[in-house]
Amino acid sequence: MTRRFFHLLALPLIAAAPLLAQGLSADQVIAKNVEAMGGLAKLKAIKSIRLTGKAAFGPVEAPFVMEQKRPGSFYQDVTVQNMHLIEAYDGKAGWTINPFAGYGGKKDPEAMDADGLKNAEQQADLDGPLVDYRDKGHKVEYLGKEDVEGSPTHKLKVTLKNGNIQTIFLDADSFLVVKQTSKRVVRGTEVETEATIGDYKEEGGVMMAHSMEMGAKGRPEKQKLTIEKVDINPAIDDMKFKMPEKKAEPAPEKKPEAAKPDGPEKKG
Repeated sequence: MTRRFFHLLALPLIAAAPLLAQGLSADQVIAKNVEAMGGLAKLKAIKSIRLTGKAAFGPVEAPFVMEQKRPGSFYQDVTVQNMHLIEAYDGKAGWTINPFAGYGGKKDPEAMDADGLKNAEQQADLDGPLVDYRDKGHKVEYLGKEDVEGSPTHKLKVTLKNGNIQTIFLDADSFLVVKQTSKRVVRGTEVETEATIGDYKEEGGVMMAHSMEMGAKGRPEKQKLTIEKVDINPAIDDMKFKMPEKKAEPAPEKKPEAAKPDGPEKKG
C-alpha cells in the first residue's frame, strides 16, 4: 500500500533459517513478503482505504488524508497554513490544486504533466509494486543481502513499467519492508529519495506501517509521516478522483452610465 504504509508480521527464525541458507529468487522473497503482510486473500479483500495522519516538516505539522480505491485511484489532501494542497488520479488522468505554486498560488485544479502522471499511477497502486508485479508490467531483480542500520535485509530492484526505479529492502527475519529508495523524474530532473518504514499494526487483517521518514538521498532534511487512523473499505465516490471543472469567474458588474448634461438651450 502506497507508500507506502507497508505491512509487518514477524516470522519465526526457525522457519526463515533454511531459506537464508539457500539461494533465494525474487519470487521467493516476494512470496514471503506477501505471507508476512497477511496473505494475498486479505490484501485483495481491501477494496479501498483511507489514511488519516500528519506530516512533519521540521517544526511544522500538516494534517493529511489519503484515499485509495481499486483498481487504481487515489486522492490526497494536505493542509498547510489552513490551505489545501490536493493531488488526485482517477486511473487515467491526474490533477492538482496547489495554493503555493507560482505568484499568489493557484486555486483552480490543473492537469498533471507527464512526470506527474507517472508518479500518480505508482501512488494509486493499493497493493504496492511487488504484488502481481508481472501482470503490472514491472521487473524485479533479487540483489542479495545488505545491512540496513545493522540488520540484514533482502534487497530487490524494481523497474516499474513507467521507467521509475525502486530499491526495496525487506527485513531478513520478517520479510517486511524496512527501507525503500526511489528514482523518479521531477520537472525533467532525476530525483532520488529514500524512506525508512516502521511502527507496524494490524488493520483489517493486514499488517501496515504507521510511520515513514523520507527525504532526498544524502540530505539531512527529512519529512516524517505518521498514520493516526486507518479506515478499511470506506465508501468513496468515484467522482472524488475526477478533476473538477474550474469555477467560472463572475462577470463584472456594469456601472450605470452617467446622465449626459443637456446642451445649451437654443434661442428661437
